[in-house]
Amino acid sequence: MMNSVYVWNLAFWLLAAALVASACRQAAPASKPLQVGDMMIRIAELEIDSLYLEEYLAILKEEAAASLRLEPGVICIYPMYQQQQPAQVRILEIYASREAYEAHLKSPHFLKYKTSTLNMVKSLRLVDMQAIDAESMPEIFLKLKPLNR
Repeated sequence: MMNSVYVWNLAFWLLAAALVASACRQAAPASKPLQVGDMMIRIAELEIDSLYLEEYLAILKEEAAASLRLEPGVICIYPMYQQQQPAQVRILEIYASREAYEAHLKSPHFLKYKTSTLNMVKSLRLVDMQAIDAESMPEIFLKLKPLNR
């Protein structure tokens, strides 16, 4: 039997994945038409050594921005941390395809991030996700468009 905290956390992350996918898609469109069914969605759960937290967050922010700017197959890299435990970092990652993800892993900015933060990361767990309502994803963040003007 699953406890209710687990169920609520799972529901939150699934909703967050669907919501952010649409917003990030509009910010960085792929070079070919995006097929929602081809997307790869993942949540990276990291624990960062608190001694390096500020430095880690700066490096992560730079890497996420470069990924969105330079890689058409990167739909979204959305880093966040838990309010009560800032060393608990979560990254919502959405790629146009598995191939786009594999290309991302070979990019110079990702390799720089990975090598420069290796000693800062205490743990890393990658959780592959599946969108529940992929058809509605393009409509979810339309309300944000006026905020970006």
